[in-house]
Amino acid sequence: MNEAQPNRGMNPASLAVADAARLLSAAAGQIVSAEMIETDITAGAPANPDGTINLVHYAAWLVKEMSARGD
Repeated sequence: MNEAQPNRGMNPASLAVADAARLLSAAAGQIVSAEMIETDITAGAPANPDGTINLVHYAAWLVKEMSARGD
């Protein structure tokens, strides 16, 4: 009897930058590169201690940045 395999999908609270770039590119319909995300992290976007990002925290940071610029 086969036991069900656990779902090993992506964890939105701990995404590698490259995975986040692929996911955001697919969702946005435009290219979001890992370099773009790394630039945001350098500019103050939140990152986990292990270098991954929490997608919700990153999205909130982007919204805050956009509103500060008036986008």
